Amino acid sequence: MSLVPPPNKLLLAIESSCDETAAAVIDRGRRVLSNVVSTQHELHERFGGVVPEIASRAHLERILPVIDEALRKANATKADLGAIAVATHPGLVGSLLVGLTAAKTLALVLDIPLLAINHIEAHIYACRMAAGRDVFPAVGFVVSGGHSNLYDCRSPVEFQLLGSTTDDAAGEAFDKVAQILGLDYPGGPQIEKIAKLGNATAVDFPRPFLNDARLDFSFSGLKTAVLYAARGTPGARAQPLPLTPQRIADLAASFQAAVVDVLIGKCDQTLKQTGRKTLLVGGGVAANSLFRQRLAELAMRRKVELIIAEREHCTDNAAMGALGWELWERGWISPLDLDVKPGLVRKPAV
Repeated sequence: MSLVPPPNKLLLAIESSCDETAAAVIDRGRRVLSNVVSTQHELHERFGGVVPEIASRAHLERILPVIDEALRKANATKADLGAIAVATHPGLVGSLLVGLTAAKTLALVLDIPLLAINHIEAHIYACRMAAGRDVFPAVGFVVSGGHSNLYDCRSPVEFQLLGSTTDDAAGEAFDKVAQILGLDYPGGPQIEKIAKLGNATAVDFPRPFLNDARLDFSFSGLKTAVLYAARGTPGARAQPLPLTPQRIADLAASFQAAVVDVLIGKCDQTLKQTGRKTLLVGGGVAANSLFRQRLAELAMRRKVELIIAEREHCTDNAAMGALGWELWERGWISPLDLDVKPGLVRKPAV
């Protein structure tokens, strides 16, 4: 087994941390030769969120066909592969195990290195892919269904967690509020679509932690405020306004505005605290148009360079597993007895 990347060999990246089964083939120049993603939205839609057992079973059915399709689209064979990168943390334990088992098997049979990827750091690395060049050091911001994390990124492989969510992540709040309003799953795109028809100042929802010195997030209370605005406060005599299409649009717009205000506020605090001149933003919520607009305004005001992951690389995918090249080039090879780490390591107490 060669621990140093041989010339002309390719990297196969595998992603299965939640409900997307994905594989990508990437060359040493970080050029994505293929990126295949199999979504499970239809399996989880009626539950209004991801069911871990259903997700892991679907991964079992889809992982090998997805890998085969990624190789076919890249016009590559297993003999062309030089290493296997796989997301091992954080995520759903059953889902992660499916991807890791497939990666270990290929690494063992092909006698090539196994590279363990941090799924959240890979979302930030998707920004380096969008830029096509080195973008570090920087502030990294991942806003997704399970995470709202701020990092000081000293290099592609040195990430210091500065802040994260204390309860619901931003993307999770979008899904839950969409369910409250009777909208389809996944909630983010539905909220964004209906919010365009609403008044963002119709309801003055709370902005949790916005004026707090900590760089943390909390969206559970905001979600509850939407619930009460839509269905009434328990024990209150006054009845809420009827959930007409316009009322739903107003609630969606007001909720989205509150979330984006908090995300931008905390991002601004982090830029000021770290003094970094580059801002990298990834994760599913980074596809939201209002969020992108406000990020651009913040970057202009702060005079920093803003790099947002391409929309197709915001949601879970394997192309962002190109981070594996950074590990491979440094000789950071993982053993075959590697295990998954579903939980996210919290930042140290101050």
